[in-house]
Amino acid sequence: MRDENCIFCKLANGDIPTNSVYEDEYLRAIMDASPANKGHIIILPKSHASNVFELEDIYVEKAFVLAKKIAVALKKHFNCDGVNILQNNEEAAGQTVFHFHVHVIPRYKQDNCKLSWTPGKYEEGEAAKLAGEISALI
Repeated sequence: MRDENCIFCKLANGDIPTNSVYEDEYLRAIMDASPANKGHIIILPKSHASNVFELEDIYVEKAFVLAKKIAVALKKHFNCDGVNILQNNEEAAGQTVFHFHVHVIPRYKQDNCKLSWTPGKYEEGEAAKLAGEISALI
C-alpha cells in the first residue's frame, strides 16, 4: 500500500529520481539528500507504514538484513571507524518523516555527527522487575 501524499513513498517507488544503491520488490536504499556524513544511506520500504509499529514483519526483517549489508559496504568503501544503524519511531524519538526508514551512516572518530544521551540508572531490582513485565508482553 502506498500513501500518495508521502514523499518517502514517492522516493521508494521511483516517482522521484534518487541516487539508488539497492532495490528489490520490498525496499529501495538511496543516498540521503541531507547526509550526516558522506555515504549516509536511507532504506525505504516500498509499502507505506508510518513507523515500526505499523510495518509488516517481512519489511522489518528485510530492512535490517539490508542495513547490515550496506554497513559492510560502507566500511569497505570508506574505511570508516564505525557505522550507525538508526531507526526512529514517533516524534518523541526523533522521527520527522512519518514513513518507516532506516539510516545507515558511516562514522569517524573525529566527525561532527553527535548521537548521544546522558546515561541513567535503575534502582535496586528495578531492571529485573521491568524485564519481567516487558517479557510478558512479547
